[in-house]
Amino acid sequence: MTRWVQQLGGRTYEFTGLVDLLAKATPARSGDELAGCAAASDAERAAAQWALADVPLTTFLEQPVVPYESDDVTRLIVDSLSPQAFSPVAQLTVGAFRDWLLATAAGPDATATLTALAPGLMPEMVAAVSKLMRNQDLITVARATSVVTAFRSTIGLPGRVATRLQPNHPTDDLRGVSAVTLDGLLHGCGDAVIGINPAGDSPAVIRSLLQLLDDIRARYAIPTQTCVLTHVTTSLELMAEGAPVDLVFQSIAGTEPANASFGITLDMLAEAADAGRSLARGTVGDNVMYFETGQGSALSAHAHLGTDGRPVDQQTLEARAYGVARHFDPLLVNTVVGFIGPEYLYDGKQIVRAGLEDHFCGKLLGVPMGVDVCYTNHAEADQDDMDTLLTLLGVAGVNFVISVPGADDVMLGYQSTSFHDALYLRSALGLRPAPEFDAWMAGLGMLEADGSVREVSGSPLLEIGS
Repeated sequence: MTRWVQQLGGRTYEFTGLVDLLAKATPARSGDELAGCAAASDAERAAAQWALADVPLTTFLEQPVVPYESDDVTRLIVDSLSPQAFSPVAQLTVGAFRDWLLATAAGPDATATLTALAPGLMPEMVAAVSKLMRNQDLITVARATSVVTAFRSTIGLPGRVATRLQPNHPTDDLRGVSAVTLDGLLHGCGDAVIGINPAGDSPAVIRSLLQLLDDIRARYAIPTQTCVLTHVTTSLELMAEGAPVDLVFQSIAGTEPANASFGITLDMLAEAADAGRSLARGTVGDNVMYFETGQGSALSAHAHLGTDGRPVDQQTLEARAYGVARHFDPLLVNTVVGFIGPEYLYDGKQIVRAGLEDHFCGKLLGVPMGVDVCYTNHAEADQDDMDTLLTLLGVAGVNFVISVPGADDVMLGYQSTSFHDALYLRSALGLRPAPEFDAWMAGLGMLEADGSVREVSGSPLLEIGS
């Protein structure tokens, strides 16, 4: 096992193996402290980052962070890599790769170059370089990277930001869901997806929610997609029964045991993707999968161990989840960045950093990345922190964000971003909704020429829920 020795400030620091080096180089977060793999001091962290900068990218191919033989996520990542796509950076170290990314992002062909590179990158490489980057570096490279997907609306185009309208209800009441859906649509939200987290897991209830959303969408010819965020096996069952499933949802993680804790396998995801595409419900594209992830999910399932049983840092494992997502060509992927709690991301600063890391890593790997800008009430964070992260992500070119009434999800019991926050982001940064949704809103007289949402008292949407 490779050992790295780094002199810094008159002290000698030693790191044994890539797992240890990556963990010690990670910006401070409570989850790594909980796992026992974090740097013991800022000096040790800086020494690890110096050492990591000199590691050749090819080392990640030679020394898997999670063993190839025992983990199907590692096998999926390694077996699907494109040597040709990797070749432009194959001779670089992690530090030189950072410099290459920033230079490329400033160049004339940034988007095309970074898009071509994505199939050749391992998630561990991307996680490693992110650990050497300031927030502005993460924003600069992510902004230059474009990942475009489509179903009934086109997500990820430059100059646009989409939203997931999240009409959750604590009892899955159909009238309550309808009221929130109306509210969101009148605020110009829902172009990424109208997606419900169901309070229960009854297939009958989930089918009724799917039918409600599909009826609303079809009645008003809304160019968007709908989703009830149930387990993939339930979606497979309902698709077989003819339920109106647009997007197939599943939470995923970066190791085989973590995915097993969600009750899924990679074969199961492949079956679901095939089933969703077979329905041919999309109009402008056939990206049918919707994945959610979050730093700390593997640790919370005690599924975070890598080579020689050492704990892998949560940000590297999160990047590996994007390696899973990439394989299935999803329409949407989002990190619920502060949802798992302060045990993993303690305060607003850690949440902001993690959100920018996740967005950068996902997009650089070719994943259509959104972020649930969120926190739980027992974290050392508040809505000002979310305003900061939301704005930074808008500058970074995030594909979509979440929108709930008043930024308060009354079913899941956490704080996210509101319909008004989405309007703020579009107004402040001159962004528009997805083009098909933009045209639909304009056709209803809901948009001003500058893209702002007009108050329309006579909108036909007011019939929803009546």
